[in-house]
Amino acid sequence: MRRTRITGAAALLIAGGLALAGCAGVEDAAAPSPADTSAMVGESSPSPDPMSTAEDESSMAPEPSESAAAAEGAYLDYSDGVIESTPGPKALFFHASWCPQCRALDEDLRAAGAPDGLTVFKVDYDSRTDLRQKYGVTLQTTVVFVDDAGDAVSSSVLYDDPSVDSLVAAMP
Repeated sequence: MRRTRITGAAALLIAGGLALAGCAGVEDAAAPSPADTSAMVGESSPSPDPMSTAEDESSMAPEPSESAAAAEGAYLDYSDGVIESTPGPKALFFHASWCPQCRALDEDLRAAGAPDGLTVFKVDYDSRTDLRQKYGVTLQTTVVFVDDAGDAVSSSVLYDDPSVDSLVAAMP
């Protein structure tokens, strides 16, 4: 099992996801608005005070853990607008709460974390028929890799092997 040290922005993403999940589980959580998710994926920090000295400016430099966190993967609930506001490689995981294979992949993503550099968005298979139609998804456990505009790059059905390893193998 792969272990990842969680620091900086990654900890914020996880804390936000856990807060959204609540005690009832992710399926019952309200999806965050695009404004909420833009804050979770990181907004630029305010500019340093122009009157500050060089010493003050050096203390405002990003911590190494923040840049390292950008290389770590993230597993988040899907909400409208989140694809366009999230930098880097992205995948949509079409999940159904009643599907044992979906639950297995969901548990593996929670335990092992998303692959480094990849943001995986959990999409409700039953309620997001618009996205299923857009990406041609006909089976739960389908993972669709998308570009920054939300256009499909490739897709794979992970039903037979619902694991992070098969997700990595399917990456374009």
